[in-house]
Parts: sequence; C-alpha cells; structure tokens
Amino acid sequence: MSRVRTRPTRDDTCEKLFEAAARVFEEQGIGGASIETIATAAGFTRGAFYSNFKSKDELIIAMLENHVEQSIQRMHNLLARHKNLADFLDALKTMDRTQQDPLGRSPLLHMEMILFVARAEKRRPELAKRLRARRKLIADIVETTSKNSGRNPALNPAWTGAVVLAMEDGFRLHRLIDPETTPADSFLRAIGDLQRAMGITSA
Repeated sequence: MSRVRTRPTRDDTCEKLFEAAARVFEEQGIGGASIETIATAAGFTRGAFYSNFKSKDELIIAMLENHVEQSIQRMHNLLARHKNLADFLDALKTMDRTQQDPLGRSPLLHMEMILFVARAEKRRPELAKRLRARRKLIADIVETTSKNSGRNPALNPAWTGAVVLAMEDGFRLHRLIDPETTPADSFLRAIGDLQRAMGITSA
C-alpha cells in the first residue's frame, strides 16, 4: 500500500512564504523584516527558507515575478470573457481582489517592494523585465479590444501601455504619500475619465 504524500510541494512552500512575507513586511517594514521572522510566520525554519531562496532580496524578486505572472494570466482570462474595452474596464473595476496574490491585494506593498529593489542597481534589470511584461500586457489588451471593436487604437499600443502603467504606478505612489487626497480607486476613476473622454462607452 502506497503512502499518501503529506510533505508540501515547493509551490506550496513558496506560497506560504509569500503570504507570510507580505504580512511581516506590512507590519515591520521591508528593511526591518528578518528572514527568521518571515520563516516563523510561515510556519517554517530558517533552513526551509534557504532551501527555496538564497536571500530576502531573492524572495522579493520571486514575489514580484509571481505577481506579474498572475496578473497577466488574470487579465487574459478577463479579456477572454469581455471582448471590448468598455466591458473589460467595467469588469476590471468590479474584480474581486481577495483571491489575488499578496501584492495584488496590496498595491501599496507592491510599490514599496519595487522601490526597495530599485535601490540596488544590480537588481534593476530584474525589475525592467517585469516592467516590460506589464507594459506588453496593456498593449495586448489595447490591440485585442481595438480589433474586436473594429477600430484602430487611438495611440500606439506600446506607448499606451507605457502611459497607462506610469499612471497606475503614479497613483500608487501618491496614495503612499497622501492617502487622504488619493482614494484607493483613483487609477480606475482616471481610466474611466479617459474612457469617456475618448468616447468609449459600454454598448
């Protein structure tokens, strides 16, 4: 009789470390959080942590990579159900964040982690790869929804991706600095304003 495997897989371990790290980073700050504290919060030993990641920086890069991968998959799934831009944006506004990865649920933590990694020049190429992937995602959405609506994009899709992403990150940073005058939905409200200004409305 074969034994049932109860040992967690590497993916399970990483997911628990990601969740624990997000909690610890929010409570103690990214710089002040120790590997031991993160491992303990996840229910693991330091050895288990080092079996998966060489350092805290490597953990953070992995969390950012996981977030980008999940975001791309989530947006493509949404796009498959909502073919035109207006419907896609409406669905995006009502998307449930509770089932997303830790950085999807906490855009401010996402921004803080990006800034933390960006301080180390040698890590910036890692961020650049993810930045380009996020820009391409937006460009793909613009191209697909424009094609489905039978109209040409108002702007070059690649440039649109850069503009929209800069606006999203800008609102995140503004909310980090001044949450009182920067509501959590500022970015989506701005997208809605642009949508109306361009005459793109739901059918």
